[in-house]
Amino acid sequence: MSVKKKVIAIVGSYRKEGMIDSAISEILAEVENQNIETKKIYLSDCHIEFCTNCRTCMQPPGKERGKCILDDEMEVILKEIEDTDYLVIGAPVNMNNLNALTRKFMERCVGFGYWPWGSPMPKMRNKKRTKKVVLVSSSAAPAWMGKYFTGALAALKMLAKLLSAKPIGVLWVGLVNEEHMKLPEKSRDKARILARKLIT
Repeated sequence: MSVKKKVIAIVGSYRKEGMIDSAISEILAEVENQNIETKKIYLSDCHIEFCTNCRTCMQPPGKERGKCILDDEMEVILKEIEDTDYLVIGAPVNMNNLNALTRKFMERCVGFGYWPWGSPMPKMRNKKRTKKVVLVSSSAAPAWMGKYFTGALAALKMLAKLLSAKPIGVLWVGLVNEEHMKLPEKSRDKARILARKLIT
């Protein structure tokens, strides 16, 4: 009997059922139609401490991710991510970059890097991209401006790299400038296309 494959979605938005959450839900619904298990991790529900930049996790050599000294939910989350087959990562633009909630999570992923004291720069422990990932973001600005004139897309790509994931597409919803908005039909269509691309 074959083991059922799984997609984990990291939701970095503060708003449940907001634009990011809705876009990710659309992707996961299409994935579930293909008999693949899904799970959402809402970062807003997780106990994740701020990185203190002690660099303890970056000192041990080898390809294994370095372990953090902080006692919170991060280790469990990262273990789940390492064990999954596919990823979806979503976070909105706040102040010209990813929001603080997602940046906090991103900083805690530094254990995927190796940076012993005295070395001029870090190295990735494992350069192989073993997973595929869809990146999701939204901005009040038009999508093309959000993509190319903020730091959010580069940050999402860096987070994907840390998690050994290769982006296969980006779903960016622009002009999100009202308090309550529904996911545009064009974005729903793209979400379904990206979902199929993710798992093939």
